[in-house]
Amino acid sequence: MDEIMPVLLWLDDVMYYPILVVVLVAAGLYFTVKTGLMQIRLFPECFRVVMEKPAAGGEVSSFQALMVSTASRVGTGNIIGISTAICLGGPGAVFWMWAIALIGGSTAFIESSLAQVFKRRSSLGLSYGGPAYYIESALHNRFLACTFAVFLILTYAGGFNMLCSYNLQSTFAAYSFYDKTVTPWIIGAVQALLVAYCILGGGKRIMKVTSVMVPVMGVIYILAAVVTILLNITYLPHVVGMILSNAFDFQSILGGIGGSCLMYGVKRGLFSNEAGIGSAPNAAASADVSHPVKQGLVQMFSVFLDTFLVCSATAFMCLMSGAEITKDVAGAPYVQNSVTAIFGDFGPIFITVAMVLFAFSTLIGNLYYVDNNLSFLHHGEPGKSFMTGFRLFCAFIVFIGAGLTMDAAWAIADILMACMALINIPSILILGNIALAAMKDYEKQKKEGKNPVFHAASIPGLDLNRLDFWKD
Repeated sequence: MDEIMPVLLWLDDVMYYPILVVVLVAAGLYFTVKTGLMQIRLFPECFRVVMEKPAAGGEVSSFQALMVSTASRVGTGNIIGISTAICLGGPGAVFWMWAIALIGGSTAFIESSLAQVFKRRSSLGLSYGGPAYYIESALHNRFLACTFAVFLILTYAGGFNMLCSYNLQSTFAAYSFYDKTVTPWIIGAVQALLVAYCILGGGKRIMKVTSVMVPVMGVIYILAAVVTILLNITYLPHVVGMILSNAFDFQSILGGIGGSCLMYGVKRGLFSNEAGIGSAPNAAASADVSHPVKQGLVQMFSVFLDTFLVCSATAFMCLMSGAEITKDVAGAPYVQNSVTAIFGDFGPIFITVAMVLFAFSTLIGNLYYVDNNLSFLHHGEPGKSFMTGFRLFCAFIVFIGAGLTMDAAWAIADILMACMALINIPSILILGNIALAAMKDYEKQKKEGKNPVFHAASIPGLDLNRLDFWKD
């Protein structure tokens, strides 16, 4: 790994600056303008559509689809990722994380609305889809769609799950029993066995308990951050000033942009909220809604929920604790030092428990996206023997991830995520007018006092022969 690290770090730097930063910002600003700043304008509507029930009993609701995508977004990246951004890039990374989420909300809206328009119907009458499906159906490019599907599988089964495994084991470094040559592999083996047990059909009780505990732990985590802020409320103006002054220190940014607060804010923000990389549309396509725009709004809301609530909670909890910011404590140690300053010896234990729950839900949730894209590549669900072997390999990848270095784990995840984004974003830029026309149709019906219902024939240029839904 030492031999290829310079190549990974170089590729990571080049792909994000200038390429991906320009693509992300340009696409986000373009869709923000074209939608008339819908992130602000239609934000109240998000709350209403999130709670809508599906038209048919047994179908996936908007709220359930939101929870699937949020389970993937709200994970170890919200804790370790933010800590890493602050320690390596500076407090200003928080501002650029907010900025990329704000403009990225419009991108998330477009990609998820497109996933709804071009979703497929299963033999059971349920819906599924995602970028691979709208790239094939609307752009008529099976090769590009398959390339995207391959990168998604590599990203979620490989890069993201390896990083998640590494992040989890790194939280145990705060304890006296931790041996950096042995403990990571032991924790990796336990994670791999639990993941294998669950994804091979067992572990239903474990998954049920986790599905209950993760939201509870999320609420407790937010409350802990609120307590930290309230106990140190006099430092709030100083912390906000520190974030803004560092964010706009352009002399420092231009002096080394690869390691600047701007770049870390973009990288960790994108990793956390996933706006534009093409993952959330896989969950969005499964929702039963009367209009594609409803699910687009729901997924935009998920981006804001992740960044402006959960990521900001970590950022303010750390910055207001007074814990020293150095590159040596990047990752779990900085968060644990921060909560120790407020909650004493209980702090590191709290973070470890939160990480275990978040990491486990992320490891399992990531494979939902993988299964959807394996089905796309195979023109249907792969054979049982193939899936058994593949899932065992996924569990092995979790084991390997625990033993990686921090730089290697983040670089692999960043590079694979960038490959997804660099296929998905140009695709939705080409197809964006379909989602924009759907948004106009939605707003027109709302003004008429109707509960919007989508009819594909009302969208100019939309080929009905390429659709499984919306023809009535």
